Amino acid sequence: MRIDVLTLFPGMFEGFLEEGIVRVARSKGLLDVVTHDFRAFATDKHRSVDDRPYGGGPGMVLMCGPVFACDESVVAAGRAAGQEGEPKRIMLTPQGRRLDQDLLEELHQEPWLSVLCGHYEGFDERIREGLEPLEVSIGDYVLSGGEVPAMVLIDGITRLLPGALGHPDGARSDSFACGPLLEGPQYTRPRVFRDMEVPAVLLSGDHGAVARWRHEQAELRTQARRPDLLGRADENEHTSQ
Repeated sequence: MRIDVLTLFPGMFEGFLEEGIVRVARSKGLLDVVTHDFRAFATDKHRSVDDRPYGGGPGMVLMCGPVFACDESVVAAGRAAGQEGEPKRIMLTPQGRRLDQDLLEELHQEPWLSVLCGHYEGFDERIREGLEPLEVSIGDYVLSGGEVPAMVLIDGITRLLPGALGHPDGARSDSFACGPLLEGPQYTRPRVFRDMEVPAVLLSGDHGAVARWRHEQAELRTQARRPDLLGRADENEHTSQ
């Protein structure tokens, strides 16, 4: 899978790409992440990529020229590297579709993504109109730019790439991966720590009992922490009948 990241701050990704599961996936050849600096496509001596908004107002807006030129360069570079067609473009913005596990499942099946990271007061609207990206939000709050959300997106997608995790079923037992339930409690050695003991069922060797216990715990945790998820599941079941 190839992911191109279009940003004003490519340096923010250096440590992220060299650590953890993203580094592992890259080293295995499962993932190729390439960053591109909008400023490299500015046309004036000051390398300007933003300007004041028409009609007045606070802040600055990312200009069309550098963003479109960067996008065209990304497409050319991807095709030269063997990608076909054009990437699925994603614009990170608080106004977009909420990022959830279902969306990650959709995106990890794409062979090529292009992720646009906004900054300042956002993008000139004609960038949305001309590039027609899928707009994605990681939550109902505002950050300084799209770089951190891009890392969230890349990390979530990487976990789903076959071979990225040490165990083939690792991502399938996470919260939200198996329907609407949160993941239940997990334990490792020692068996007793500061008078807190591992539940006996996990030491029983009875795989059926362990599976039932884990499902029950997932339901209890979801009911306590995110009962709204169970409500959505009931609505979906009712709708499908």
